[in-house]
Amino acid sequence: MATAKTWKIAREIGDAVIKASRNPNRRWYGPHIAAAVRAISERIPLVDFVLEIRDARIPLSSEYELLRKFSPLPSKRIIVLNKMELADPLELKKCMDYFEERNYLSYAVNSHNKDCVKQLLNFLQSQIRELHKAGHSGHTTTMMLLGIPNVGKSALSNSLHHIGRISAAEKGKLKHTTVSSQPGDTKDIMSLKIGSHPNVYVLDTPGIFPPNLYDVEICAKLALTGAIPDDIVGELKLARLFLTILNSSHEYKKWSKLCKSQDLTESLSDESSKSDAKHKRQYATDHTQDFIVHDVRRVLYETISAFDGNLEDETSIGNLIDTQFAALRTVLRVPEDASEFADLRVASKILNLYRTGRLGHYTLEHVSALAKS
Repeated sequence: MATAKTWKIAREIGDAVIKASRNPNRRWYGPHIAAAVRAISERIPLVDFVLEIRDARIPLSSEYELLRKFSPLPSKRIIVLNKMELADPLELKKCMDYFEERNYLSYAVNSHNKDCVKQLLNFLQSQIRELHKAGHSGHTTTMMLLGIPNVGKSALSNSLHHIGRISAAEKGKLKHTTVSSQPGDTKDIMSLKIGSHPNVYVLDTPGIFPPNLYDVEICAKLALTGAIPDDIVGELKLARLFLTILNSSHEYKKWSKLCKSQDLTESLSDESSKSDAKHKRQYATDHTQDFIVHDVRRVLYETISAFDGNLEDETSIGNLIDTQFAALRTVLRVPEDASEFADLRVASKILNLYRTGRLGHYTLEHVSALAKS
């Protein structure tokens, strides 16, 4: 499978991000971020644990590089691979093994899954017990969550807070940190209680990049996964990069049964067909509806399967993506009155479906290649 660095469009995206990072007016390293870095550096020697939150789809590229500059660091550092539900399960397992071989403690989590967060909370409680056995005598344990923008720190903080308070049967008003799909919305450090007897707190912090970014491949991955604001690159380029990756993978083959199910759907009774048609008319503009996602997968499977060109050739795969955009306009109910505007709407919807896991599970980098090098 081609890597993100192989493709011209990935290089263009990476270059655009690097150029933006060098802009004096760049949004992800303004005065509020510089202040946040100072606040983190002052507090980090006082916490018991550092939870470095990474994106499971890019477990290496989402490293929190600024962590290397903070001193002294707590003895306990845990790499938490969030958004595990969006990553390739096999690659995620390889990644966990990779970290274990290097004596890094790691844990994978889906911050939106209650049972998954409960398991993480139990894991953290076990680490706290070990800390107390090693001589920690404090009545309060503090964990600081660190990470780059949009890896899900705030969502995870809220989930740990809600579930931890419920598990401890505590009363009182629950707090909420700001959760947004847009990177950089968390501005301040916020403390949330996640356990009692002993008391356990997490500190949610703003997502921070280094002052400058240099690696084209890493920047392309950060942009595709949503760590970089979309308007820096443009949703159209990002959607085309995703389709390039999809077309070069085997993920689409999982949708082969959709063509057969489509034939079965057409053979249903008139009454069922009318009911389905009414349902479609009611929600036709919502691309997240199951029946539209079904059609999107089917169209992508059919266009890739019918393609007889060279997937390693930039021009050929570009033509395939053009064909896919044209077909997707229909299934996504996008009017064709303005071609460029229509493509932008298709790109926005496809990007959203990718980032929410509706179009498969993708890990954009492979630790196995590093292990061999």
